[in-house]
Amino acid sequence: MNRETACFFTGHRVFPEDVRIIKRLAEEIEKKINSGVRDFIAGGALGFDTVCAEEVLKFKEKYPAIRLNLYLPCYDQMRKWSVYDAYRCRLIMSKADNIVYVTESEYTRDCMHKRNRKMAMDAKYCIAYCINPRSGTGKTMEFAEKYGDEIVNLC
Repeated sequence: MNRETACFFTGHRVFPEDVRIIKRLAEEIEKKINSGVRDFIAGGALGFDTVCAEEVLKFKEKYPAIRLNLYLPCYDQMRKWSVYDAYRCRLIMSKADNIVYVTESEYTRDCMHKRNRKMAMDAKYCIAYCINPRSGTGKTMEFAEKYGDEIVNLC
C-alpha cells in the first residue's frame, strides 16, 4: 500500500448514523477516489468505522480498483459485541481486500492505540467524525496531524 494514495477513518463508537453525515461521508470518499486515493483503511470498530467500511464497499461497485483494508486491533475484538454487531463486522471482513491484525494477541490496554497510530502512519489522508477532541478519536487526529496527514472532520 502506498501512503500517498491511502485514506483512513477515525471516529466515535457511538455514531448517530445520521443520513446527512453519511451523505457527507460518501461525498468525501468519492472526492478522495477522484483525487487518486485507492486504499481505504478502517479500524473495524463499532460506530463510525463500521459505517465507513460499508460505504467503501458500496463504492467498490462503481470503482473496483479501490481497496478496503481493515486494521483490527486484536484477534478477539468482537468478544463482547452483540450478535448483530459481530455479524455486521464479519460481513465486512468477508468483503474486505486486506485484513491486518495490529497486535498478534488478545485485547490489551494499548491495542486500540497501536491500531490508531498504524492507520495514521500508513495513510496520508484521514476522514474523521470527532465531537470530543479529548477522546481516542481526538488523540488519533492529533497524532495524524503531527504525522502530516490531511484531515477532514465531518463534525
